[in-house]
Amino acid sequence: MALLRQESGQMAFKTKQDQVADIIRARIISQTYPRGMKLKQSDIAKELGVSITPVREALHMLGAEGFVQAISHKGLIVPLVQADTARETFELRVVLERDLTARALERLDATTLAALRESQRVIAALADGGGRFASRTENYRFHFRLYELAERPQTLQFVRVLWARYPFVTQERGGTRLKNIEEHERFLSLVEAGDKAGAVDAMVAHIESGWNDLLASDPAQAAG
Repeated sequence: MALLRQESGQMAFKTKQDQVADIIRARIISQTYPRGMKLKQSDIAKELGVSITPVREALHMLGAEGFVQAISHKGLIVPLVQADTARETFELRVVLERDLTARALERLDATTLAALRESQRVIAALADGGGRFASRTENYRFHFRLYELAERPQTLQFVRVLWARYPFVTQERGGTRLKNIEEHERFLSLVEAGDKAGAVDAMVAHIESGWNDLLASDPAQAAG
């Protein structure tokens, strides 16, 4: 249970099912569980030190969100990205994440800002040490710690679905990781300066920067 709470990075009031789902989402987004990988309930339960039941329930929830897919005679897999919908997914991310960011900043307190700062420190440390998968996982936590403050559960759910379908850059270069850190730093600096509008614009620019990196690294992925 300690490993479950540590990796999920979530509050203790979340159910075990929700904590397991958070971990699996983060592992898929970070590509710890790569696209096309078969997911075995027993293996995940063993890794997390939990019973099969919360894993099964979490995977059912993630199937509805699009993070996992049931394939006949194969079981559950991490679905492949659909390149023909990538641009639409990106454009929807911009609209919804702009709204979540603006609303979250109206509720941001010192505790959450400190958590975002700590997340940024971890991302920077992992980037320096080459922890690619762990860095991506922490990046996911950075964004959703912020977005959860918006208190817009349906929008948050839609954004999770979009992240499940988004073709994040698969081969991060050192410069890309450093740019990600710099963009987070600009966002946090504007928040700390009290410039909420500027911070929202910085978040949108951060999302657009990731899209441009995708276009540069694999134009076919973003052809839709």
